[in-house]
Amino acid sequence: MADTPSRTGSPAAHDTDLLIIGGGPAGCAAARMAASVGMRSVLIEPDALCRNLYRIPALNNVLGGYTSGPALADSITTELKSTELCRLELGRHVVELHADDDHVTVTLDTGTRLTAPHAVVATGVGPLQPRDVSWITAPSGLTLSPLWQADVEDAEGRTLLILGGDRPIGTFLRAHPTTDTRLLVAYPEADAYKIEEIRNDPRVTLLPVEHLTLAPSERGAVTGDAVSHDGARRTVTADTAYLSIGNAPAAPPGDLVRGADGYCPPTDQHSRVIVAGDLRSARFQRIMTALGSGSEAALHAYYAARDLPITN
Repeated sequence: MADTPSRTGSPAAHDTDLLIIGGGPAGCAAARMAASVGMRSVLIEPDALCRNLYRIPALNNVLGGYTSGPALADSITTELKSTELCRLELGRHVVELHADDDHVTVTLDTGTRLTAPHAVVATGVGPLQPRDVSWITAPSGLTLSPLWQADVEDAEGRTLLILGGDRPIGTFLRAHPTTDTRLLVAYPEADAYKIEEIRNDPRVTLLPVEHLTLAPSERGAVTGDAVSHDGARRTVTADTAYLSIGNAPAAPPGDLVRGADGYCPPTDQHSRVIVAGDLRSARFQRIMTALGSGSEAALHAYYAARDLPITN
């Protein structure tokens, strides 16, 4: 971006007023809020805007009357693409984030470096794999897709082994109330409180386990040995398997302070780096909280750039 005067009235000493890493709901909200107060931004996203939101078939916790992820994602992306003060860098990865006393530098996978007085990091989370949890033993190199990526037409009439009892199971069932799919949900004791909403669905068979050992699959079929808490063993067979274990933070390399759980608490970061959305904590992974935190992050940068006090 050319070194032209900022719309905020101060000289543009950097490439833009705000760097935004991540194009999900939090990052998009940050860009829209920044534009509303006259700040230029560059939003960097390795994939498409709101990619994961497009894969959520049913919503029941957002304002505006949106009942599906794609409908909300379409609205967000249409607004952002018409936002003149936001420049989109799609298909680009951040390989380094560096915070100095007076600016932040982001290095892209192309080698391009961008600077701004502040950066919002909203890279969210990615799905945990069987190798990431102690209660599953799986063949080396096994990588599975999360349940929210399942194609309902492919799932029709089949038996799916679901690893973990996380929230996407309920979302899948609500979104496809008439699908003839059987879900075998293998989950550890720690997930017991999560499965209450699916307990009475006739398509679900709950498999509380102490440990699950998966065998090498043949032609997509899945077999496993499930050991319950009382030591009983059961052979599990399914047409395919999906993940509902949970997520892991997907922070970019560089100057971010990570907690023991891998998340990046906002209060622990460099003063010029603002963390928003799901990357903050496992406790706040909701679309509405992501939108709010992205908007708040942009305002934080706006006030900080003007040396105005930021109060809670």
